[in-house]
Amino acid sequence: MDKATTSNRKIKLILADDHQLFREGVKRIINMENDLEVIGECGDGIQVLELCNVLRPDIVLMDINMPVENGVAATEKLRDFFPEIKVIILSIHDDESYVFETLRKGATGYLLKDMEAEALLNAIRSVVAGHSYIHPKVTGKLINQLRRMTYLNDAGVAAADAGVREAGVKYIHTPNSPLTRREAEVLRLMAEGKSNKAIGEILYISEKTVKNHVSSILQKMEVDDRTQAVIVAIKNGWVTL
Repeated sequence: MDKATTSNRKIKLILADDHQLFREGVKRIINMENDLEVIGECGDGIQVLELCNVLRPDIVLMDINMPVENGVAATEKLRDFFPEIKVIILSIHDDESYVFETLRKGATGYLLKDMEAEALLNAIRSVVAGHSYIHPKVTGKLINQLRRMTYLNDAGVAAADAGVREAGVKYIHTPNSPLTRREAEVLRLMAEGKSNKAIGEILYISEKTVKNHVSSILQKMEVDDRTQAVIVAIKNGWVTL
């Protein structure tokens, strides 16, 4: 992935996690990159606010479960006091309630601690570039949580009435849908939280072809990432869960 900055200025990060060994590992991965730098670290939500006030990082990479003040509360305060600082949650929890709550409080990304190092670095750069980033494993669960919100439930009921009722996620073609049949199939599987590799295996196409379809979907729907595409599709009644 392209570097997030074109200048020599490094992307500055603060790590907030109460496990020092974990922080050391993430710090080592990040500091090996020419465009990234960990400038501070701490173990609770109060300390991260104090560090941000002094160091003014670009990103806070933060766990949810921390003593004194947890990551959800700290994220909300960071949004209020330092709106220019982006928050990425890095957690062991893949439950949709955690994902939804942290995003609602102001987080720009939600990652899982078992993700690969390269994916972590790409996610950081993507967020700095102005995008949101949700770990593919929790995308489907996030959509289920969003579906329970009233304005999405209304769209879901209307969409379900227009098609054949069946189990799982389905795509319903409507006159205002900009997608081809194949793109619709890819979008449906994106809504289930499937990775590009998994989508390729299900549809019997290469991972590269899947990436091309995803890029086309994002362009046609005028969104920046997969999660936004799925949410827009649900709101427009193209996808029902």
